[in-house]
Amino acid sequence: MTTAKFCSNTEFYGYLANSNLPSQPKSIPTPMFPCVHAASKSKCFYDGSIGLSVSPRGVGGRRFGRIGAASSVSKSNFSVEAKAGLTYKDAGVDIDAGTELVIRIAKMAPGIGGFGGLFPLGDSYLVAGTDGVGTKLKLAFETGIHDTIGIDLVAMSVNDIVTSGAKPLFFLDYFATSHLDVDLAEKVIKGIVTGCQQSDCALLGGETAEMPGFYADGEYDLSGFAVGIVKKDSVIDGKNIVAGDLLIGLPSSGVHSNGFSLVRRVIERSGLSLKDKLPGGDVTLGEALMAPTVIYVKQVLDIISKGGVKGIAHITGGGFTDNIPRVFPKGLGAVIYKNSWEIPTVFNWIQEAGKIEDVEMRRTFNMGIGMVLVVNQEASQRILNDDRGSDRAYLIGEVADGEGVRFL
Repeated sequence: MTTAKFCSNTEFYGYLANSNLPSQPKSIPTPMFPCVHAASKSKCFYDGSIGLSVSPRGVGGRRFGRIGAASSVSKSNFSVEAKAGLTYKDAGVDIDAGTELVIRIAKMAPGIGGFGGLFPLGDSYLVAGTDGVGTKLKLAFETGIHDTIGIDLVAMSVNDIVTSGAKPLFFLDYFATSHLDVDLAEKVIKGIVTGCQQSDCALLGGETAEMPGFYADGEYDLSGFAVGIVKKDSVIDGKNIVAGDLLIGLPSSGVHSNGFSLVRRVIERSGLSLKDKLPGGDVTLGEALMAPTVIYVKQVLDIISKGGVKGIAHITGGGFTDNIPRVFPKGLGAVIYKNSWEIPTVFNWIQEAGKIEDVEMRRTFNMGIGMVLVVNQEASQRILNDDRGSDRAYLIGEVADGEGVRFL
């Protein structure tokens, strides 16, 4: 692959060359704007003068992603099967199969199961995460909204790695299509740049693959990869969580980037067009569903810096049921206060139009909460008192004895 050098990464190289790395670098290089080589169709990226290798010493993070689904090895003792209406499995995504795959892989790579993979480097960890945006891309094709899908892509990875307390350093993307539409690709990359700016990390580079005949005309696929850093003594790992700790929820913008295989089935059943107004809302259905994923990095790092945060769960595929238990020590679970936050209108419509049971909704979608922080009593009061503007926060539950997630 042909590569090109950037000349503005001196500070970043310094981070990696220095074994005594800070937990939160003072500044990150200006995000790099990718270019495309006419011959190789690959974007420019750093010259590789400092490389990292995979090592058995690293702590792995792997989740199941099947065109928009993600799961973990956690299973709730309180879960019951939905008896009626559409399910994620009906839509072609089997979360249980994904869970089984993660369990099997974990036997080959111990340590898998977290939101991000940790690689030791001096007195710090590099924290890595990778993800895509699933079949939300299908709605991007149908609505023509391409300038925010890149924000979703960045969000899915940086939101994962910040759960360890890591400050994102850089991001790389992969854009694949049958025929390169430069105008469309520019819109997508514009969103990626915006996402990197929102998370204060460098867009270090990536790959543009043009594969004739592989994708339908006008369609493309996306994936991304983020790396952050955190000092070893500052890692958020959940090991100190105890019964009585509180759960603080940070609101989502809507569906975010998981559950769209089921959403598309609901749209088909409803008979509505993406151009129709969302029932009960003031935007179109397409606009509501394409709302970009919230990037929580700055808000979460600010909360962490003030102390009292013991664990963090990014609510993606698997919803509350799978994601929250992943941060708890064995023997602990969550009690969620059902009416403690405002559920976005789009979820009410999805549930009603698809006749979806509560248990399936909670297992598939974020239901209006995109990030959950496990904190002590003192921190909860501070966070709720600091609640302001776009940085809203809700007390949504507590840690209790007994594994799984209960809703009261």
